[in-house]
Amino acid sequence: MDLLKEVCKESVKSNNFSFRVGDTVHADVSIREGNKSRIQSFEGVVIAHSGGGISETFTVRKISYGVGVERIFPLNCPNLKSVKVVRRGKVRRCKLYYLRDRVGRDAKVKQQVR
Repeated sequence: MDLLKEVCKESVKSNNFSFRVGDTVHADVSIREGNKSRIQSFEGVVIAHSGGGISETFTVRKISYGVGVERIFPLNCPNLKSVKVVRRGKVRRCKLYYLRDRVGRDAKVKQQVR
């Protein structure tokens, strides 16, 4: 078990992203197509955050052309370049799966006032 912990400790990224469930984030991901690579951005609401250590992931949901799109990002993936918080959300739950059934204004998360 100690060997496994050492390997995991080496693979964990040092930059800690400061976002929570309910926040609207802008995630930049490196995409490889053939021998070219480019940065693709994905902006949406964080609806779930799970795991810990090397297996920590977060799920982002957005509406694209009227269709809900969800993407799961591993936090320690080398392809994840940056995560920027666009808007802080005020929520009272740790999983926002109920947003999948909502459409339009009902699918919005209230903005946190600071």
